[in-house]
Amino acid sequence: MTLIQEKVKQAIDILRQQEIDLWLTFVRETSGVRDTALDLLVGPADLTWQTALMLTRQGGRLAIVGNLEKESLGRLGVYDPILGYDTAVRDLLRETITRLDPQRIAVNTSRNNVHADGLTHAMYEILCDYLAGTPYAERLVSAEPIINSLRGRKTPSELARVREAVRLTDEIFQQTFDYIQIGMTELEVADFMQVQVKARGLELAWPAENCPAVNSGPNSPVGHSGPTDIQIERGHILHFDFGVKYEDYCADIQRVAYLLREGETQAPAEVQRGFVTIRAAIEAARAAMQAGVTGNHIDILAREIVTGAGYPSYPYALGHQLGRVAHDGGALLGPLWEKYGDSPKLQLEIGQVFTIEPGLPVPGYGYIGLEEDVVITERGAEYLGTHQAEMVLIQR
Repeated sequence: MTLIQEKVKQAIDILRQQEIDLWLTFVRETSGVRDTALDLLVGPADLTWQTALMLTRQGGRLAIVGNLEKESLGRLGVYDPILGYDTAVRDLLRETITRLDPQRIAVNTSRNNVHADGLTHAMYEILCDYLAGTPYAERLVSAEPIINSLRGRKTPSELARVREAVRLTDEIFQQTFDYIQIGMTELEVADFMQVQVKARGLELAWPAENCPAVNSGPNSPVGHSGPTDIQIERGHILHFDFGVKYEDYCADIQRVAYLLREGETQAPAEVQRGFVTIRAAIEAARAAMQAGVTGNHIDILAREIVTGAGYPSYPYALGHQLGRVAHDGGALLGPLWEKYGDSPKLQLEIGQVFTIEPGLPVPGYGYIGLEEDVVITERGAEYLGTHQAEMVLIQR
């Protein structure tokens, strides 16, 4: 069974669980504006003319597509029947939906999850126009809950790909720690890491401008700004944010090291204290993560450990979902801030992969940020790779 076949089967199961009669993905010219739901419904192929992909809770897998693309869609072994047209999709779409007579039609609009918001405003208007005069125009609902679950619940083959991405990311980290020398710049280290990615035939998990992020010392800008000409010096905390993409699935990991000064055999007490605090926040979050708990509950637990130790509250969510992109949508381990919408209120589900990534500054030394990738199982959250339990110490 191909990955697309797995995900379409899973989608139908989700429709049954959520009591949605029909999930309709309505697209056109996807080389220009691509609904990311297509990655799981047809793969990388583009669709040119107005196309309707329809899954029903009864197990139906219908497609309406321009006749010139019927053959390529049929090769997926997913949709049957595939109905073709030449000049206009309107009548065929109306007839098909009328025959199915769904009480609720889920379409890809979402206020909270960008990966569930693939139906453009104009295509929504066109769909409503096509359904005008029927009861079905009033039966459109958001497919956000469907797509949240479909992207979130990893199949065994998806999870295997994420695990391999995590393993390869960790492998490159280990090579990098062995490579680093005092006096190198952040950019030099980032270039080395990107060369290792290319040598393995992999892709970066996000754009090369800031993958990896490399931050040496207290003056390096932490975030999505990318590495700089700042030199690595003794007494610096060295912070990384990095991930690779393996067969379309991503890892997203942060690591920290300390550059020992002459005569030092371990990091200073304040650096060690910051590291221990972040480790405690990660473990508290991981221990509490299980299906049915909200992401906001997890965020509060970890954030209170950091602020309770006297550090500032980090200005971002504790963690996000991970999958085909580094920042996947759906449930979020986050605070109830306006910019996150309702995502922190959603409950965690078995099969979801999350990052856990609290951070804090250590004045005079730099930034300590760790990020671990975990999967929700029936037993709780489990690491997908080797987590960083101790500060990496570098002396060259």
